[in-house]
Amino acid sequence: MTTDPAFLALLQLADGLFPAGGFAHSFGLETYVQEGRVDDAAGLEAFVVAHLEGSAGPCDAVAVAHATRIAARDDVGEAVALDARLDAMKCVPEFRAASRQMGRQTLRATSALDDDRFLAELLHAVEDGLAPGHHALAFGVALGRAGADAERAAVAYLYSTAALLVGAGLRLIALGQMQGQRLLARLRPRLARLGSEAAARKVDDLWSFNPGLELAGLRHATLDRRLFRS
Repeated sequence: MTTDPAFLALLQLADGLFPAGGFAHSFGLETYVQEGRVDDAAGLEAFVVAHLEGSAGPCDAVAVAHATRIAARDDVGEAVALDARLDAMKCVPEFRAASRQMGRQTLRATSALDDDRFLAELLHAVEDGLAPGHHALAFGVALGRAGADAERAAVAYLYSTAALLVGAGLRLIALGQMQGQRLLARLRPRLARLGSEAAARKVDDLWSFNPGLELAGLRHATLDRRLFRS
């Protein structure tokens, strides 16, 4: 068998079955659907693209790439510092809480899969309140410990993010599974480009600008009925 073990780790963490808890979040999509601003496949695609281009690509995917390298260097302190930077950049309480919850679950699951001192130490820091434990950080360090390279880890994170949002859209809008798969297929070139750009950026290059989605996230907390936690 010649399959790269790191490739299998990428598939496992990016799979919707991985117990990170992403199925419970829509990151503002539910607000847009209830307000009638997203009601078809084109609207869903525009929402996903906005999230990827304005937040996940230039911010979280960059953090994933650097977390992958940090884990390979075995530097827990640097991982905690990157985690704190991510925390400061997430201004919407629901989005921040969702990222932390998914990150903690990712660290717990990956720590249980293997006896890895680095992951165990980082998990202890999160559970002791010494680090927020954001999802991008947890995703990146887990793949870095598995030997994955930064660019592929960033692309895998972006794909899992897009799949999460498309899955939420299928539950909120009258769309079929094939429409969702076509949307994901159209996103492939964008995911590859954003992943490559993320791997080339420095930590100081992290940025996020998505005021429309952030306002939707703030309004989500006041909706009369909610299927998702964000």
